[in-house]
Amino acid sequence: MEQIEHKYVEVNGIKLHVAEIGSGNSPVVVFLHGFPEIWYTWRYQMIAVAKAGYRAIAPDFRGYGLSDQPPEPEKTTFLDFASDTLALLDALGICKEPGRAEVDFGRLDAKTVVRNVYILFSRSEVPIANENQEIMDIVQPSTPLPPWFSEKDLAAYGALYENSGFKTALQVPYRSLHEQINITDPTVHVPALFIEGKKDYVLKFPGMEDYINGELKTLVPNLETASLPEGNHFVQEQLPDQVNQLVLDFLTKNSKPQ
Repeated sequence: MEQIEHKYVEVNGIKLHVAEIGSGNSPVVVFLHGFPEIWYTWRYQMIAVAKAGYRAIAPDFRGYGLSDQPPEPEKTTFLDFASDTLALLDALGICKEPGRAEVDFGRLDAKTVVRNVYILFSRSEVPIANENQEIMDIVQPSTPLPPWFSEKDLAAYGALYENSGFKTALQVPYRSLHEQINITDPTVHVPALFIEGKKDYVLKFPGMEDYINGELKTLVPNLETASLPEGNHFVQEQLPDQVNQLVLDFLTKNSKPQ
């Protein structure tokens, strides 16, 4: 057990004892104990995964083993343990392991990712990967771009996403859709325009059309809607002249004279 190193890390106002073994640049495996165990219960597994090329970390939870006691032990909950663990990983400078989509996108350059997304999402059907297949695998390299999306357009998008990457874009809007936002009055009181392409694959999601025709109009009472029968998910790029006219008409109708 001599190879296992020990340190103290302050998190949330408490010093946690942490046992660790393995290279600092290796993928991290965190071992969390129960009762009556402490970090020591994972000693065999820590050495095994370190030999396999991982970095093993095993803390003593607050109030256990060599870690500090919390100020009020009787008020400690599992949420404290979870908060301490997250804070510990941050304190040790450990990056979050990437999600499935990030791994999928990370296999390709940004330009290819954008190409595949525009091909997939301009279709009227929901793109679904087969078992043991990722979403990027659906598009064949020989598949042409949509006729309204040029190589010049693709190069512009690719260059921009080479700069930003996709990490934030995958979080917002997609992964954050169901987060609770405490807004006292979510109603949009100003006039608004909603333009949809009737061939947008999103309309195939269960309940989507009911949401647009019901709850959305409740949240946005001054909503004007327009539907383009041949429009897809990227209607503003696919049918720019029609969308431009709808936007200009809306602005003209709702603009106050200066």
